[in-house]
Amino acid sequence: MKYGIMAVAGIIVGLAACKHKKTIPAPAADAVKPVAVTAATQYDSDDPAIWINKTDSSKSLIIGTDKNTHGALYVYNLDGQIVKKIEGLKRPNNVDIAYGLLLNNQPVDIAVTTERETNKLRIYRLPDMEPVDNGGLEVFAGEKERGPMGISLYTRPADKAIFAIVSRKSGPAQGYLWQYQLTDDGKGQVTGTVVRKFGAYSGKKEIESVAVDNELGYVYYSDEQTGVRRYHADPAQGDQELALFGSGEFKADNEGISIYKTSDSTGYILVSDQDANAFNVYRREDAKPVLLAKVPVSAINSDGSDVVNVNLGAKYPQGIFVVMSTDKTFHYYDWRDIAARIK
Repeated sequence: MKYGIMAVAGIIVGLAACKHKKTIPAPAADAVKPVAVTAATQYDSDDPAIWINKTDSSKSLIIGTDKNTHGALYVYNLDGQIVKKIEGLKRPNNVDIAYGLLLNNQPVDIAVTTERETNKLRIYRLPDMEPVDNGGLEVFAGEKERGPMGISLYTRPADKAIFAIVSRKSGPAQGYLWQYQLTDDGKGQVTGTVVRKFGAYSGKKEIESVAVDNELGYVYYSDEQTGVRRYHADPAQGDQELALFGSGEFKADNEGISIYKTSDSTGYILVSDQDANAFNVYRREDAKPVLLAKVPVSAINSDGSDVVNVNLGAKYPQGIFVVMSTDKTFHYYDWRDIAARIK
């Protein structure tokens, strides 16, 4: 059989791609099993956020990103069924939720996602998921490297001010994250004002996962292949790094971060050991957290997660842990099953 020059070149490229393709291990035999697995996204599930319905917690929702040029936000119920899909987003990356932003002098719960290919934040009112961002908020304006990825929303306890802390695909060694205060633009839409630029970056890979502890006032982010960094979430508290932990404790990338609270000041920090299909667990209250446990999960190659400690009914009486899986789904875990591996 004979091949033309272009065909041979294609075969060589294909073989090279196969040779360097990342091998993803199967879940461990003793991995924690999910209570439910969501319906699949169309392209690439990436990051979830949990909205608590404070009137009826059994009607709480999971918001998940489908990371693609033709991506979307998927809204799931607690059975993993799709109840709504927000389409037309250009590579939505990560998503987070905050409660009680004042719009037209009325408290509104919001879901905020990074839209990477437009360099914007997109903001939706919950639970109806109607946009309240006047077309989106631009981020990292004037920067050569923009590409927003990670996001976490911080609500300052003193005055209930709400801030978006945003990371990007690449950036400088200092000032990698930008923090925006979210407010009403006077017309019932959300606007954002830059209040600081902070955060160290190793330059080894990227910073995608960001998580905020409102009560203790900390923001954490995964500097991949380096560790987890902790700073004050309140810009008034300064930009000094408070801790760097987890270095050398991950198979490759340290990724998604979630914080489970057992009280206002105690609990656990869960960080995805992506290539090990597991989560490293640290004590929330430690000045410099040390590895407490490694919990294997059934989700594959996870880089996004969220957790709450609220009673969501018989299946999740002590809360739910939601984990992205690379097979286009999100896994729902009963917190009791996770906690049993920590003690």
